[in-house]
Amino acid sequence: MSNTPPPTRPAFAEALSAWQASLARQGLPAEITWVFSENLCFERDPAKPDAFRIGFQTAFTPPPRDAEQIAYEHFSDIDAPLVFYRLGSCRGKSICALLCDEWFRSKGVGDGFSQREEWRIAFRPGNAGDIEEVADKQRWEQRIIRDRPIHDLDFCMTLRAVHETLAHGRVLTSYERYALRFLHAWGRFLRHQE
Repeated sequence: MSNTPPPTRPAFAEALSAWQASLARQGLPAEITWVFSENLCFERDPAKPDAFRIGFQTAFTPPPRDAEQIAYEHFSDIDAPLVFYRLGSCRGKSICALLCDEWFRSKGVGDGFSQREEWRIAFRPGNAGDIEEVADKQRWEQRIIRDRPIHDLDFCMTLRAVHETLAHGRVLTSYERYALRFLHAWGRFLRHQE
């Protein structure tokens, strides 16, 4: 049995500062645009039939203010690695997401990750390339959501979870989501009966 205490994650501001410093040291933009699951756009790559390309958008599903801090605080309660993940650059900013899952426990330098074991946090700065911002709503609506290989970004927080945290102080269970839908439908039914 080990007497070493479990890693303690720092406050979001400290972790963010370390992430931005890591980006700057590598010559990558330290200014960040945060994205979440609903902002990602997986598409088939026309140049490579069996491959996918990733874009993003924030116009159709904009993240609320401080969404990245909500994601960080939610993930900090989970006993799994938390990852600051950079997808690429767009308009002079790093496009980043926060991820969390056991999937990342074995990821190391060879996979592009640098571990901060004392925080149980990993940084994945990616390459210096650009990522496309998808401005065509139809293209975003036709993005591939299923039937594609698993990707690191499958472990990012959803905007739905962020909005639930803002409204209810936590992410809801499936049962609670169902009950809310039922209550809203029941209310519409009663209003229609009047």
